[in-house]
Amino acid sequence: MQRYFVNEQFDEQLQLEMVGENAKHISKVMRMQSGDEIIVVTNGQAYISEIVEIDLAVIVRNTGRTVPSPEMPIKVDIACGLPKGDKLELIAQKATELGMHALIPFAAERSIVKWDDKKGEKKTERLQKIAQEAAEQSHRTYVPEIQQPISFKQLLALVPQYDAVFIADEEDAKQIERTKFADKLKKVYDSKSESILCIFGPEGGISRQEAASLLQVGAETMSLGPRILRAETAPLYALSAISYEFE
Repeated sequence: MQRYFVNEQFDEQLQLEMVGENAKHISKVMRMQSGDEIIVVTNGQAYISEIVEIDLAVIVRNTGRTVPSPEMPIKVDIACGLPKGDKLELIAQKATELGMHALIPFAAERSIVKWDDKKGEKKTERLQKIAQEAAEQSHRTYVPEIQQPISFKQLLALVPQYDAVFIADEEDAKQIERTKFADKLKKVYDSKSESILCIFGPEGGISRQEAASLLQVGAETMSLGPRILRAETAPLYALSAISYEFE
């Protein structure tokens, strides 16, 4: 059953008007008709709805049936040092499928890419659209927020807002003895934490100064195994591990 995210709410007659891309997709792409059913997601809840009328706008009626939410029981935000190429697009898509709550790009010391503010808004819009499509495909009831890139100083200021903050540091992977990420996640689970921030560097990883600064404000390292992972792979590994522990 096709799923659509909307900002509108059902009215007193349990009806809702869908416009724009959603209406176009229903009528022109899917060629649906009155009486067909779709899933409408609004305010974090998925409702099975019946199409009442199709024109320039699409009118749907809430049938009263809902679909269980597949969201993670803990909010996981991903902070990525700006990587090269289209890696942010891959991260936005796959991390959404794996349950990410928000994506926070930041200008890292080793980031080769410099964010173009003139084109940045369009890039963020594209990433947000990719996240929405991935949320629809993976039957989520929440679309992760793709934030505008921030500075490292701004990232440091965010750390106290989370119950747990982990840094993917490749130097940790080189240690003979490492604290397993699973063991740290078990502590987070046992403490009934509600939010996690996972921080990843760009190509080349987090710098020594950045790592030291993050540790000073309360972050801790996470070991993602003895192998060095690519910038776009590490966030997906971490999300998979968190999903395993919490779901």
